[in-house]
Parts: sequence; C-alpha cells; structure tokens
Amino acid sequence: MPEPLAARLPVVLRSGADSRTLECKWQPTMGTATLEIRLEREMTQPRILIADDQQDVLDALRLLLKGHGYSIETVNSPADLLAAVARQEFDILLIDLNYARDTTSGREGLDVLNQLKAIEDAPPVVAMTGWATVGLAVEAMQFGVSDFVEKPWTNTRLLEILHKQTELGRERRESRRRAAEEARAREEALIHQQEQEREIAEAKAIQEKLLPREIPQMPGYEIASAWQSARLVGGDYFDILPLGAKTLGMCIADVAGKGMPAALLMSNLQAAVRGLSSLSIAPHLLCNRLNSIVYQNTESDRFITFFYAQLDGSTGRLAYVNAGHNAPFVVRLDGSHERLQEGGPVLGVFDKRNYEVGSAALVPGDRVILFTDGVTEACSPEGEEFGEARLLHLLQDHRALSAHELQAKILAVVAEFSGGRWQDDATLLVLAVCE
Repeated sequence: MPEPLAARLPVVLRSGADSRTLECKWQPTMGTATLEIRLEREMTQPRILIADDQQDVLDALRLLLKGHGYSIETVNSPADLLAAVARQEFDILLIDLNYARDTTSGREGLDVLNQLKAIEDAPPVVAMTGWATVGLAVEAMQFGVSDFVEKPWTNTRLLEILHKQTELGRERRESRRRAAEEARAREEALIHQQEQEREIAEAKAIQEKLLPREIPQMPGYEIASAWQSARLVGGDYFDILPLGAKTLGMCIADVAGKGMPAALLMSNLQAAVRGLSSLSIAPHLLCNRLNSIVYQNTESDRFITFFYAQLDGSTGRLAYVNAGHNAPFVVRLDGSHERLQEGGPVLGVFDKRNYEVGSAALVPGDRVILFTDGVTEACSPEGEEFGEARLLHLLQDHRALSAHELQAKILAVVAEFSGGRWQDDATLLVLAVCE
C-alpha cells in the first residue's frame, strides 16, 4: 500500500516563544506540511529592576546580568523605582541606597525600602552601596532587605546572591499564590454550603406548610400521622381529605429525589390531589388523571410512588389504588395481616396507564398502616435496614394500641434501631377501627 501523501511531504517546524498549542497545517499546493508548535510557558527568564543614579553602574550591571539570562529594567531615582514596581511585576530588585540628595547616609534608600515594605507581594530586595556601614546594613535588613552587596561588587558573589534571592522570591510568591487559591476555594465552598443550607431550609418550609396541620377524624375511627424529617429534604407527602359526611380520602406519596425539586414536585402533586379528589371520582380514575399530569410536567428521571384510598365509614370498605408505593399493612385483631398492593405503576413514567382498584373490608380492631420507605430503609449504625419484616412484627406485637400510640411506638423503635439518624424522611399514617 502506498504511503499517505502527507507522510511523504517535507515538514516545516515553527515554534514561537509564547505558545503551548501544537498546530499542523498541510499545504498540498506548496508540497509541504507546516507544523506550527507554539509553546505557552511561564517565562523562566528572571526579571530584575535595577535602581542607581550612576549611568556607568547601570551599564555595567546590564552587561553582566543580560549575559546571565536576566530581563533587565533600569531606573535612576527612587520615584521611578516605585513607579516601575507599581506598573509591573519583577522577580527581584537590585537598588542603590544612596542617590543625588544624600550620597553617603543611605537615608533615601531606606525611605524607599520603607515604602516597598508597605507594598503587598513586593519582590525581594538586594541593596548595594559604596558607603556601607554595619549600622546601615542592620537598618536595611530591618526594612526588609533580603541581602546586601557592597560597591565595587564581585561578579561571582553578586550573581550568586541574585540567583538565590530570585529563587526564594519565586517560591514565596508561589506559596502566596497557592495560599490565596486555597483561601478562595474555602470561601467558595463556604458560600456553596450556605446556599445548600438555604435551599434545604426553603424546601423544608415548603414541605411543612403542605402537610396537614390537623387530621380530620370520623366517628368509629381514629387517624394519626407522623412525619420525621431527615437532614436532607425529600418529597414525602400525605393527606386526609374529607369527601363527605361519612367518607374520607387518604393518601401518601414519595417523590423521587431530594432537595427543592422534589419539594416543588410534591407541592404540585398536593394541589392536583386536592383539586381532583371527590366522591364522584373513583380512586383509579383519580390516579389515571394524576399520572397524565405528572408525566406531562416532569423530567423523565422524576416519578412519584402514590397510594390513595377512599374509606366509607358506614360500611368499613376501603377502596384504594397503589401506584408503585410501599404496600400498606392491614393488621387484624387476631394478628393476621394483608397488604394493599392492587393498582399499577408509579406516576409519571408512562403517558397513559389504567389503574386497578383494590378493596379491603375493615372491622373493629383492625389497624391500617401507610408508610414511606424512610421507615423501612432506616439503617442501624452497622448498615442493616429496619425492613418490612421487622415493621410487621412490631405492628403485630402492638396491634392493640390506639392509632396515636402505635405511630409513636413505630417512630420510637425505628429511631432506637437507627441511632436517631434518619437517612430519609419517614412518614406514617395509622388508621385504627375502634372496637
């Protein structure tokens, strides 16, 4: 097989000093492939600012340092030095302490050092003078000078000092940069945490307002409710709806997900349930309507498990639909039980679904327990779930308790089992048929 055309063309490499991008251009009309390599890299050439009022000194230092890889800028007065430092960044400053106003005491230089000391992230300073004294050197060090060089200087010694202080200055600057980035990251994390806490608080407020403050009662029956909030906001919902003089609607639901989206979807469900529920709409028709509403108004990853029942107080007949929810327990006076499972899939996954109606005949002494998975999925410190079997045994052992006593007992036992740590909201509705 012949080689590809591009493989047989001569290649021209072009590199720029200010780029890190690798770019290949094929120009068939010219018979060449041009490979442009631009390497964006941090400038390794150290930048030095030299301040001295003697031009011959500046020229000599420029010649020396340029040959050793320094990028050089020179000034000849304290004012120009401060202006240059304010204008751009340098790796190191090499400054004379004596200028035209005072050529022996070094006072002008010390004044400059004092002003440099007040500049945040100022580069290291190497001071030099031809009139050095021990006292002047000590005072210069107190003003932040990193090292001291006497005139006339020794090239080897000067280069050694500049290299050392340049490296130390870069290390300090990099350390300050990392510290600043870490501080910004901590601040951003704190802001994010505060935003999350505000969102949780808002969602909890929505959730609490939507749950009924008072539970309607009906002669011959006792109804008790409980909602144990977890740290994270979920989408639990329950309601008791008076539908007539001797009929009550009962529902419990769990919206998939947590946080504000789940709380808002739960509020939409509550509004729909309260708007649709009536004696004239059977449970299966209500669920058909709710499913269409949820499907049309939610994303594909959102759904709701839902249980709805109508209790005829005069006959004790409980007509219900279970739309993918944890099947409630009916515990009889003799300890036997049944599960309320008839219905269909969860709300919001399929566009059109027909739900089946289930029925249970309640008699005095029966207990009906509706719950969300926050009850059965509560975990012990070892990670074991409370589970439905344990809940059933608890209900059978305490079936003679009143509705309020039974719901309190359930929450107490689950809280003890889980060490008081609720991974999810836990919601209970307990219906007791009075004897």
